[in-house]
Amino acid sequence: MADTSATRPSAIDPTILNQAADWLVLLQSGEATEQDLAKLSQWCQQSPAHEAAWQRAESVSSTFRQVPAQVGQDTLARLPRHNRRKLLGLLAIAAPTGWLLWHYRHWLQRADYQTATGEQQTIELADGSQLVLNTETRVNIAFTQTQRAITLLAGEIMLTTGKDAALPAGQPTRPLTVLTEHGSLQPIGTRFAIRHFDDYTQVSVFEGAVQVQPAQSSQIATVPARQQLRFTATELQTPQAAEATSSLWTNGMLLAQDMRLGDLIAELARYQRGLLRCDPEVAQLLVSGAFPVNDIAASLRVLEKSLPVRIARPAPYWTTVKAR
Repeated sequence: MADTSATRPSAIDPTILNQAADWLVLLQSGEATEQDLAKLSQWCQQSPAHEAAWQRAESVSSTFRQVPAQVGQDTLARLPRHNRRKLLGLLAIAAPTGWLLWHYRHWLQRADYQTATGEQQTIELADGSQLVLNTETRVNIAFTQTQRAITLLAGEIMLTTGKDAALPAGQPTRPLTVLTEHGSLQPIGTRFAIRHFDDYTQVSVFEGAVQVQPAQSSQIATVPARQQLRFTATELQTPQAAEATSSLWTNGMLLAQDMRLGDLIAELARYQRGLLRCDPEVAQLLVSGAFPVNDIAASLRVLEKSLPVRIARPAPYWTTVKAR
């Protein structure tokens, strides 16, 4: 059996860990050049400890993506460079599941169900409803004798409502409410998706209807089937047509129809551990096709065959779509 003691986090030279943290900060800044990519690749190849340190730093980045975006990635972006290096160095030594999960324990412990990057999960709820969690999603379930509540903390869900099968005969149906930080939604015999963004929530209705009310407004809108609506904590935006294909993520697929390559890569990146980016030079290319979200490598191969692009992997856990 191979000896892995030299690459355990506690055994990696702190100097190497700090260097990995510096590289991660540079990548997060968006200022990395082609020369930087080449240097990082060479740095990772210096020794197994260097590669293990980079994997450790990348796992820190993945963990930050699992806390609220305004807390996680913005924390990296706003700290001065020397403080970011110190923070990431400490995290690399202590491990994301140590310091970081402890630091944000009050947020993380609220999730009854959660998925990791690239993971999807289907849950049959006690009332007969079916809940599908997309990648990097966290939800709470609170069913009482008088009401049913689902709270979306982060990510995206698809909900097919049931007939409250858990109720004793003769008892009135309990109202079902879905909550996000931006407001509340009450489905009316429906199948719908909700996606949480930093500044708003989007609901897409495929069957039935959903009533939406922002958290800080008395406005109420009813969203019918084949419509979608974005809302903030204070206002409702204008409803738009919802594409039926937008629900295909529940079947592990993403369908693009004349989609900007940059937007497609941003969507695929939600399912990919590590950094997946699109070079601005090719970001405006239009793409059409079906792409498996549970096999990002296969999706990237399709792009390589159908567009004048190539897939560059300058370092472990770092992939860039570039001009050929």
